[in-house]
Amino acid sequence: MRQWMLLPLLCAFSVPVAAKEPMNVLFIISDDLTSNALSCYGNEVCQTPNIDALAAQGMRFTRAYCQATYCGPSRASFLSGYYPHATGVLGYKSPRPQIGDRQTWPQAFKDDGYYTARVSKIYHMGVPGGIESGGDGADDALSWVERFNSPGPEWKAAGVGETLEGNPDGSRPVVGGNTFVVVEADGGDEVHSDGKTAAKASELIREKREQPFWLGVGFVRPHVPFVSPANYFEPFKPFSKLALPDRVEGDWDDIPKLGINYKTSVNMKMDLRRQRKAIGGYYASVAYMDAQVGKVMTALRESGQADNTIVVFTSDHGYHLGEHDFWAKVSLRDESSQVPLIIKVPGKAAGVCNSLVEMLDLYPTIGNLCGIDVPDHVQGKDISKMLDDPSHTVHEFAFSVAPMRKGFLIRTDRWAYIQYKEDASGGMELFDMESDPKQFTNLATSPVHQTIVSKMKRHLKKKLAELRSNDLADSVN
Repeated sequence: MRQWMLLPLLCAFSVPVAAKEPMNVLFIISDDLTSNALSCYGNEVCQTPNIDALAAQGMRFTRAYCQATYCGPSRASFLSGYYPHATGVLGYKSPRPQIGDRQTWPQAFKDDGYYTARVSKIYHMGVPGGIESGGDGADDALSWVERFNSPGPEWKAAGVGETLEGNPDGSRPVVGGNTFVVVEADGGDEVHSDGKTAAKASELIREKREQPFWLGVGFVRPHVPFVSPANYFEPFKPFSKLALPDRVEGDWDDIPKLGINYKTSVNMKMDLRRQRKAIGGYYASVAYMDAQVGKVMTALRESGQADNTIVVFTSDHGYHLGEHDFWAKVSLRDESSQVPLIIKVPGKAAGVCNSLVEMLDLYPTIGNLCGIDVPDHVQGKDISKMLDDPSHTVHEFAFSVAPMRKGFLIRTDRWAYIQYKEDASGGMELFDMESDPKQFTNLATSPVHQTIVSKMKRHLKKKLAELRSNDLADSVN
């Protein structure tokens, strides 16, 4: 039993006790968010003042990588503490059947006496379908004391909408599903899911309770549909003024077929007008989400608990906004595999860390900072030293997967190596991130780079072998 849980009993006998008050954890996650859309990461068009304010108080990580480049396996990974290929959870399902009675991240805190709760999407939850229905999705009930959903109208919201994808002549009505739809919605923030999430999270933060809390706040924007109250669109109009990312002629010529993303300007039939409007709709969704982050942070400050609460802000993966004519997630390029990550710890200085980190590192790092016993099965690494020394390193490389493309990423300080299929029969990509940070020139077949390619292949083979030689091996394989 933790010392703080004994305080009422000890105080009753007038025994002096020097106990440190346990810290709360406020975990905020946005859905499908590229760090390139945040002003604290350098975007000069989309302003995110509330996330910027958090970054100004915490450590902002510039090279944080998810372990899978779409929602389901990414969330199952960092919440369970296992890499996707260690559990075999490569789709949109809960990790619980595979991990058995092993503690998830929030469950470890719950079992230590914390009040754990989630509001909206922490584990996988279908967007827009799951948000419209208000269901639990692939949630894990054992992780929480309480859980709350935030249903919203999504693409059916009243307002001015347009389907951008597969609609070259403009004849398609606004449609649902994983489709690029923009809706400049009527009404205020709390008509929609994220507004409801911010309100409920703020209420929970303000509640008086004896236990410390681990509160997961899951915002679903900027995941499609790009729907938010109409006022959030105004800074980005006219959409024609929005710049598209740099592109080069024949960009796809030197990459494998599996390296071409599942959503492109070509197969989505989006002309330049629609591409610019997609960026505007995405930015408006980011601005709306940022405003909700501000409400939650205001509630934390006004509750008097800000000086005793660790705040984490991140996303489940990145997102393409037209780079290489790619859109959405799944790709293993930096735009899709890299995530924004800000960690604010009371008493620690703000800063910027350029060292490689993984989403899996959150479980052991936050657990150790809070004095929680981190289970042995957790495969991430404690990066808490980076919060005092941003130059500290723990990873030789970051590892991510794209099961939908049978792809694997080995991301070192200098190199991004992508391999499709375990035997590389689907092709390879190698990018020099120092000389080619936008990843235009594939060096995988370059004779002078074969030593690097061989080294990356060895890294990948060894990594997969390690992941499959774990305490779940018998149940997964």
